[in-house]
Amino acid sequence: MIGDLAIAVLGELNVSQNGEALPLPQSKKTRALLAYLAVIGRPQRRDHLCKMFWHVPDDPRASLRWSLHKLRPIVNTDGHERLHADHDSVSLSLERVDLDIRGTASLRRIDLSVMDTETLESLVAIFRGEFLEGLSLPHCPSFEAWRQYHRDKALRLHAAVLRTLIGRLRDNPERVHVHSMALKRLATEIVDVDLPDQRSEPRDARPIALSCSRRPQEIRFCKTADQTTIAYAVCGHGSPIVRAAHWMSHLQYEWESPVWMHWIDALSEETMLIRYDERGTGLSDWVAEDISFTAMIADLEAVVDAAGLERFTLLGVSQSCAVSVAYALRHPERVTGLILYGGFVKGWRQRGDSHEIATHEAMTALIREGWGQNNPVFRHLFTTMFIPRANQVQMDWFDELQRISVSPCNAGRLHEAFGEIDVSNLLSQIKVPTLVLHARNDAVVPFGSGREFATGIPSARFVDLDSANHILLPHELAFEQFVRELRQFVCETA
Repeated sequence: MIGDLAIAVLGELNVSQNGEALPLPQSKKTRALLAYLAVIGRPQRRDHLCKMFWHVPDDPRASLRWSLHKLRPIVNTDGHERLHADHDSVSLSLERVDLDIRGTASLRRIDLSVMDTETLESLVAIFRGEFLEGLSLPHCPSFEAWRQYHRDKALRLHAAVLRTLIGRLRDNPERVHVHSMALKRLATEIVDVDLPDQRSEPRDARPIALSCSRRPQEIRFCKTADQTTIAYAVCGHGSPIVRAAHWMSHLQYEWESPVWMHWIDALSEETMLIRYDERGTGLSDWVAEDISFTAMIADLEAVVDAAGLERFTLLGVSQSCAVSVAYALRHPERVTGLILYGGFVKGWRQRGDSHEIATHEAMTALIREGWGQNNPVFRHLFTTMFIPRANQVQMDWFDELQRISVSPCNAGRLHEAFGEIDVSNLLSQIKVPTLVLHARNDAVVPFGSGREFATGIPSARFVDLDSANHILLPHELAFEQFVRELRQFVCETA
């Protein structure tokens, strides 16, 4: 033990001093704040913490101060000042603190193979339960996404340790039985865990899927030049493909969705897929002064650099088609191929149609007023435009995505920013191979807007998809065609 204070997050949150459990605050958000600061282990901006745990109509800063007041006597109980807070940031020093997850965070499967059996069994004992068991905050989506990510990661590691032990202890049936039963219990939480026959060799090389998607994703963060934090996710293996951020994305929420999951599965099956949430949305910073087209390009540049990509395929979806075109013109040496789906060359204001402009201006006002309301009727208007052929489950999920992924203010700001986009003067300068696809009856972006990319970019190939959905749904022939065309294009250009 390296310190007198111990914090356990694998299982129910527990804080103890010299082996004696300390009473924790009744407030779940205060306990969640403590766990978050302990696991993150670095200073966090007050604005970020307020956004993560408290709603804007409340007084987030006062709520944060109250929670910090409740936590100080717990973490500073032995005379060591561990909780530090100034006007801008909050941090929890882990000096002389035992954090149970600290020794597991960087472990890989290959590390388990070289550990001795005693060490592996002591590692199993750390997993008292799920990560932050019982500390779910469904009304705090950013915290929930973070908690779910660490929960899944811990479950994967726990299962991998158990499977390694089962392979090691084949000559000790009693101990194998104990670990096999534990692994079976985990199977109720992890989809498709490979439960090895005790008579056979464990197949440690097989991946353990933790959600409806077959491959695990890893969420990371990076900073742009203006110090905006951008969240991005990596999954799959092979030639890299970057999906430029589009409106209403949330890396964790869409990972488990009936609207985007089939996209993620298909794109990561034969390639390494990198996705990110643009500023103002999802797991990226919601507090961003600059939400402009230039800032959108900067977000993409930051993610590509942080992911260490030298050459990759770039996929633009909806408004990020224009962002992708601008990036490809700036960095043609890095883009092996450009795929543009459902995009527009000119935003709604730049297209110059007075009726369309009046309609979108009214929509902006409605977004700012109605987006954040608990009644989903307003958001359902957008859902029926984006996925008119969806079933009720898909529509309900998309209604909720709008609320979770972006605030009413940011949704309005982004909608305005999209109206100002115009890359018409860039198209003729694009030299990288380009594939353009568009749904024939798309109600969100007119078919002619997509066709304009194909006519303006030299040698671009255009594919007309028979669908009315802006987001292609599973089991649509149009989605099968989209995947087939995309894979063929990647093979030809990668």
